[in-house]
Amino acid sequence: MPAHDDVPMFVISVAAELAGMHPQTLRQYDRLGLVSPQRTRGRGRRYSLRDVATLREVQRLSQDEGINLQGIKRILALQAEVERLQQQVDLLRAVADPGHRVFAAGPQGEVVAVPRGHRPARITSTGALVVWRPSARRD
Repeated sequence: MPAHDDVPMFVISVAAELAGMHPQTLRQYDRLGLVSPQRTRGRGRRYSLRDVATLREVQRLSQDEGINLQGIKRILALQAEVERLQQQVDLLRAVADPGHRVFAAGPQGEVVAVPRGHRPARITSTGALVVWRPSARRD
Protein backbone atom coordinates (compact mmCIF):
# COMPACT_ATOMS: atom_id res chain seq x y z
CA MET A 1 0.00 0.00 0.00
CA PRO A 2 1.24 3.53 -0.69
CA ALA A 3 2.43 5.70 2.19
CA HIS A 4 -0.70 7.87 2.12
CA ASP A 5 -2.66 4.82 3.26
CA ASP A 6 -0.90 5.16 6.63
CA VAL A 7 -2.14 8.71 7.30
CA PRO A 8 -4.46 8.69 10.34
CA MET A 9 -7.65 10.43 9.29
CA PHE A 10 -10.77 8.63 10.51
CA VAL A 11 -12.35 8.92 13.94
CA ILE A 12 -13.53 5.64 15.44
CA SER A 13 -17.16 6.02 14.32
CA VAL A 14 -16.17 6.57 10.68
CA ALA A 15 -13.60 3.76 10.73
CA ALA A 16 -16.17 1.42 12.26
CA GLU A 17 -18.69 2.28 9.54
CA LEU A 18 -16.10 1.80 6.79
CA ALA A 19 -15.13 -1.58 8.24
CA GLY A 20 -18.73 -2.64 8.83
CA MET A 21 -18.24 -3.03 12.58
CA HIS A 22 -19.46 -1.53 15.83
CA PRO A 23 -17.11 1.07 17.40
CA GLN A 24 -16.90 -1.06 20.55
CA THR A 25 -15.40 -3.86 18.44
CA LEU A 26 -12.67 -1.48 17.28
CA ARG A 27 -11.95 -0.56 20.91
CA GLN A 28 -11.68 -4.25 21.80
CA TYR A 29 -9.33 -4.93 18.87
CA ASP A 30 -7.19 -1.99 20.00
CA ARG A 31 -7.01 -3.38 23.56
CA LEU A 32 -6.04 -6.80 22.19
CA GLY A 33 -3.37 -5.27 19.93
CA LEU A 34 -4.98 -6.47 16.69
CA VAL A 35 -5.40 -3.02 15.15
CA SER A 36 -3.76 -0.18 17.06
CA PRO A 37 -4.63 3.20 15.56
CA GLN A 38 -2.59 6.32 16.11
CA ARG A 39 -3.69 8.66 18.89
CA THR A 40 -4.33 12.38 19.00
CA ARG A 41 -2.95 14.52 21.83
CA GLY A 42 -6.30 14.07 23.59
CA ARG A 43 -5.89 10.25 23.24
CA GLY A 44 -8.60 9.97 20.59
CA ARG A 45 -8.13 7.16 18.08
CA ARG A 46 -7.40 8.02 14.44
CA TYR A 47 -7.58 5.22 11.89
CA SER A 48 -5.81 5.13 8.53
CA LEU A 49 -6.93 3.42 5.33
CA ARG A 50 -4.46 0.63 6.16
CA ASP A 51 -6.10 0.23 9.59
CA VAL A 52 -9.55 -0.03 7.96
CA ALA A 53 -8.23 -2.66 5.52
CA THR A 54 -6.77 -4.61 8.46
CA LEU A 55 -10.09 -4.40 10.31
CA ARG A 56 -11.82 -5.87 7.28
CA GLU A 57 -9.23 -8.65 7.12
CA VAL A 58 -9.72 -9.42 10.83
CA GLN A 59 -13.44 -9.65 10.24
CA ARG A 60 -12.97 -11.92 7.21
CA LEU A 61 -10.58 -14.24 9.05
CA SER A 62 -12.90 -14.41 12.04
CA GLN A 63 -16.23 -14.85 10.25
CA ASP A 64 -15.30 -16.64 7.02
CA GLU A 65 -12.35 -18.72 8.20
CA GLY A 66 -13.41 -19.28 11.81
CA ILE A 67 -10.05 -18.21 13.25
CA ASN A 68 -10.03 -16.98 16.85
CA LEU A 69 -8.64 -13.56 17.77
CA GLN A 70 -5.34 -14.92 19.11
CA GLY A 71 -4.82 -16.81 15.84
CA ILE A 72 -5.62 -13.66 13.87
CA LYS A 73 -3.14 -11.68 15.98
CA ARG A 74 -0.44 -14.24 15.15
CA ILE A 75 -1.32 -14.16 11.44
CA LEU A 76 -1.09 -10.36 11.39
CA ALA A 77 2.26 -10.46 13.19
CA LEU A 78 3.63 -12.98 10.68
CA GLN A 79 2.37 -10.90 7.75
CA ALA A 80 4.11 -7.82 9.22
CA GLU A 81 7.34 -9.83 9.62
CA VAL A 82 7.17 -11.05 6.02
CA GLU A 83 6.67 -7.45 4.86
CA ARG A 84 9.63 -6.26 6.97
CA LEU A 85 11.87 -9.01 5.61
CA GLN A 86 10.79 -8.29 2.04
CA GLN A 87 11.75 -4.64 2.53
CA GLN A 88 15.13 -5.78 3.83
CA VAL A 89 15.66 -8.00 0.78
CA ASP A 90 14.67 -5.13 -1.52
CA LEU A 91 17.17 -2.85 0.25
CA LEU A 92 19.97 -5.41 -0.11
CA ARG A 93 19.16 -5.83 -3.79
CA ALA A 94 19.20 -2.07 -4.29
CA VAL A 95 22.66 -1.65 -2.75
CA ALA A 96 24.20 -4.71 -4.37
CA ASP A 97 26.55 -3.82 -7.21
CA PRO A 98 25.58 -5.84 -10.33
CA GLY A 99 29.05 -7.42 -10.31
CA HIS A 100 28.83 -8.23 -6.60
CA ARG A 101 25.71 -10.28 -6.17
CA VAL A 102 27.18 -12.89 -3.85
CA PHE A 103 27.32 -12.21 -0.13
CA ALA A 104 29.55 -13.74 2.52
CA ALA A 105 30.43 -13.18 6.15
CA GLY A 106 33.34 -10.82 6.73
CA PRO A 107 36.01 -11.09 9.45
CA GLN A 108 33.83 -9.49 12.13
CA GLY A 109 30.65 -11.29 11.01
CA GLU A 110 29.40 -8.46 8.80
CA VAL A 111 27.81 -9.09 5.39
CA VAL A 112 30.20 -8.38 2.51
CA ALA A 113 29.66 -8.52 -1.23
CA VAL A 114 32.11 -10.58 -3.26
CA PRO A 115 32.38 -10.85 -7.05
CA ARG A 116 30.54 -13.79 -8.58
CA GLY A 117 32.87 -16.77 -8.96
CA HIS A 118 35.27 -15.60 -6.22
CA ARG A 119 35.61 -16.67 -2.64
CA PRO A 120 36.19 -14.29 0.23
CA ALA A 121 39.74 -14.16 1.56
CA ARG A 122 40.39 -16.72 4.25
CA ILE A 123 41.16 -15.48 7.69
CA THR A 124 44.02 -17.38 9.24
CA SER A 125 44.30 -17.55 12.96
CA THR A 126 47.42 -16.23 14.62
CA GLY A 127 46.88 -18.52 17.58
CA ALA A 128 47.90 -22.13 17.69
CA LEU A 129 46.22 -25.16 19.12
CA VAL A 130 48.42 -27.26 21.36
CA VAL A 131 47.40 -30.73 22.42
CA TRP A 132 49.07 -32.03 25.57
CA ARG A 133 49.19 -35.68 26.35
CA PRO A 134 50.93 -36.96 29.45
CA SER A 135 53.79 -39.23 28.59
CA ALA A 136 54.20 -42.62 30.17
CA ARG A 137 56.36 -42.43 33.26
CA ARG A 138 59.73 -44.03 32.99
CA ASP A 139 61.28 -45.07 36.25
